[in-house]
Amino acid sequence: MSPDEPIPVHERTIALVGLMGVGKSTVGRRLAKRLGLPFADGDSEIEAAAKMTVSDIFAQLGEAGFRAGEARVLKRLLHAPRMVLATGGGAVLNPETRKELKARAITVWMRADLETVAARVQRRDTRPLLRGRDPLEALTAMAEVRNPYYATADLTVDVSSGAHAEAVESIMRALAAHGAGVAA
Repeated sequence: MSPDEPIPVHERTIALVGLMGVGKSTVGRRLAKRLGLPFADGDSEIEAAAKMTVSDIFAQLGEAGFRAGEARVLKRLLHAPRMVLATGGGAVLNPETRKELKARAITVWMRADLETVAARVQRRDTRPLLRGRDPLEALTAMAEVRNPYYATADLTVDVSSGAHAEAVESIMRALAAHGAGVAA
């Protein structure tokens, strides 16, 4: 297949997008297992490439440095064979990353109400964009900027209930209806 040919939908990576705390990594691992596909977590791949944690990257290079590395890593992953990919919540902010996602992936917006997400993210203090901030206020501000980008995803699945198995089933149904080459 030439680089300019569109990738058939059943050969595309399945990229999970949405705010931090919606469960992209956990659901992504389960979805990949169910589909018999490899799984990649964008943040883990960025940490491996940089040889430092996301928190350290933010501390040493700032958000702009993190986002530049994120764009490079996601481009590499989107050009790899089909997989399930959990993107970072802010990955959609980069226009080039959005273009790559549109061309090479089936994007699934894992949407949840902000109160649910705020309760989830309070469990761990590893998120640099939330440090020293009220989680609900910070997530509300992020959602205001990011939701219009998430809304352009190929599929939207509500994951507010919190049950990971339920989220996987909802995504499987949405993928089957989308013609992604999976059975519900």
